This record gives sequence, structure tokens and C-alpha cells, in this order.
Amino acid sequence: MKRLAVVLAVTLLAASFTTVSIAATDSAPAAKKKAAHTAKKPSVKKERTTRITATVEAIDLDTRVVTLRDTKDNLFDITAGPQVTNLPQVKVGDQVEITYYQSIAVQVFKPGEAPQGSAATVATERLAKPGEKPSGIAGANVSITATVESISPQKTSVTLKLADGKYKVVKIENKKNLDNVKVGDEVVITATETLAVAVKPAVKK
Repeated sequence: MKRLAVVLAVTLLAASFTTVSIAATDSAPAAKKKAAHTAKKPSVKKERTTRITATVEAIDLDTRVVTLRDTKDNLFDITAGPQVTNLPQVKVGDQVEITYYQSIAVQVFKPGEAPQGSAATVATERLAKPGEKPSGIAGANVSITATVESISPQKTSVTLKLADGKYKVVKIENKKNLDNVKVGDEVVITATETLAVAVKPAVKK
């Protein structure tokens, strides 16, 4: 999950920039010119929660593959990892409820003002007790810091230098959102994801 969060953070950076508005709102020209020098660096946060309810159609305990049918009658397979110790408790007809939360936050800082490096924490908050239906909540949070290495002449892309020395080119859809972003600025990207799974017995008819 940690690796997924890092990829998510870098991939969604472009989308995050496209929603940032940096333009001054003062109608006076002099005030606009002054605001251009004092405007804050952009920051944005996006969140998304996905909920899936499905019914267990088949279980293969040897391969640990569970076949599910969602509310739109689509079939799909999931593989239960070794941390799912109560897989034998799952029965055909059981209801599976999955909630997946994602958030991405981007903050631009002036050179030298952003936290350096990267940090990540992964925690399993709750697992089912022995004999119960499988359930649990797991979360991951990762934060990375990058430096704006270059901005294309037409402001259609930005090259970021990550803490490990690697480079990432990010496409920018709205170049006006780069008006207050300069080479040397630092970008902190924080991605959070939480996965909650609960298996409930089949409803008796």
C-alpha cells in the first residue's frame, strides 16, 4: 500500500495543479501588481471515497481466490492475502462491503521552507477475531518532497526532482496555475488511503 500511495501522489499532481487558482482578486491594477509579489504559493486537497457492495459467488481456499458479484451483476475475483486468517469462515452468499478512501494534498513552498525527504506510515487498525467473518481496516499515509527543477516555456509541464534524485515530468493543463510557481520552489505531496472490508452473513430468505 505504501508503494501505491507514492505512485498515486506523483500521478495525481498534474490534476491537483489544474484546480489551483492563483490569480489576484483585487480589482485595482496597483493592488494586483503588489499581490503578484506577495501571493501565497498554491495548495490543494482532493478526496474520494469508493463504496462497493458485493455477494460471494465462489471461494477457492487453495488459491485464496474469492469470486464476487457486485450490484450491477458484474463478476470479479479478489485474492485474499495471508493477513486474512479467517477465510474459511466466508461462505457463498455472504455480503462483502468494501470502502476505499483516497486523498491527495499538494502544497507549494518557497525554496528552503518545505519539509525535506519522504516519510510513510502504514498501520493495520483492526482485524477480525479468530472464528469471525473476515473484516478489518488498514491505512497508509505517505508524504514526499520534490523540487521544481524546470518549467516548460509554454508552461505545459513541470519537471520535479524527487528526494532520491529521480525526476518526474508532470503535465499541466492550465498554465495560469503556474503564475506563482517558480524554479526552485518545493512541493510537498501527501497521499492517504484507507481500506475497510467487512463480510456479513447471507441474508436468510
